[in-house]
Amino acid sequence: MAFGLFVIVATATGLTFAMAGGGARTHGRASGTTSPSPTEGGHHGVKAPPSPFAVGLRVLRLVDSSRTIALPDGTTEPRPLLTYVRYPALGSAGRTDLLDAPAARAAGPFPLVIFGHGFDVTPTLYRRLLESWARAGYVVAAPVFPLENADAPGGPEESDLTNQPADMRFVISQMLQASSASSGPFAGLIDPASIAVSGQSDGGDTALAVAYDPSYRDPRVNAAVILSGAEIPAAGPFIFPAGGPPLLATQGTADTINPPSDTNAFFSVASRPKFLLRLLGAKHLPPYSYQEPQLGIVERVTTAFFDGYLKHRPEASQRLASIGNVPGTATMLAQP
Repeated sequence: MAFGLFVIVATATGLTFAMAGGGARTHGRASGTTSPSPTEGGHHGVKAPPSPFAVGLRVLRLVDSSRTIALPDGTTEPRPLLTYVRYPALGSAGRTDLLDAPAARAAGPFPLVIFGHGFDVTPTLYRRLLESWARAGYVVAAPVFPLENADAPGGPEESDLTNQPADMRFVISQMLQASSASSGPFAGLIDPASIAVSGQSDGGDTALAVAYDPSYRDPRVNAAVILSGAEIPAAGPFIFPAGGPPLLATQGTADTINPPSDTNAFFSVASRPKFLLRLLGAKHLPPYSYQEPQLGIVERVTTAFFDGYLKHRPEASQRLASIGNVPGTATMLAQP
């Protein structure tokens, strides 16, 4: 059976809705395999825990018309932000990536999580992790950064990293606008007072800046989950604000791309509450994409953190130390 994608076309001034015949295909180059398109179902690995929700998927073709990107031929175009949005949906519990499925609106509104992918990959690499958050009762929006992604025109360009915090802020605004509308697939679905940013590698750098860097900070952000990230190198170090959002950082101890010293540098100066999950012997990408039991640990710890600080469930944040300490595999430093 063929599915049509319900595409939301958004600019800096508003959103319109239209049907499209399919979604863009992306390639997770760093994973060493071709990433599935949005219409491909299923994945390998440990099954997710039971949940009352199915996971819906909609693809948004957002465009920030207030900013541009330079193309290889020397021309420019408005900044595109293809965004994959997963959300709690009606349907059989455990089913994932149901295209355009009706949202489980009666159980909402739900917190919003914005996720940033790393350099030379796409959000598809992190599909299992993002699905786990949506299954747990979160709206998860993952933009494809226009010049850092694996399929960027002319090849990925890491110098665009300093422009990505504005991408995250734009996606937050567009999602809140869609939720505040009187009708539409996201109408009334998001709790505007419960927003987190997250990301891995360069996406983690992006999320860290949006949560804490005075030059990029978005005051709407209530929590941050930084997966093997650091301060944006080109932006330089910054002073963490007193009383900033709660922080969960994760770091593989064998990561040579984002070494532990990068995470330790920002974690040591961040305000409480803060938590540091160390994945023993883990490298840069596998714990967030396919490696078990590390991915399962990351799923459980990040979800408990979100539950504690976005859904305001103290018992969830109190579990972080116990679920993050796994002999031989992971340790948790908790500073609530």
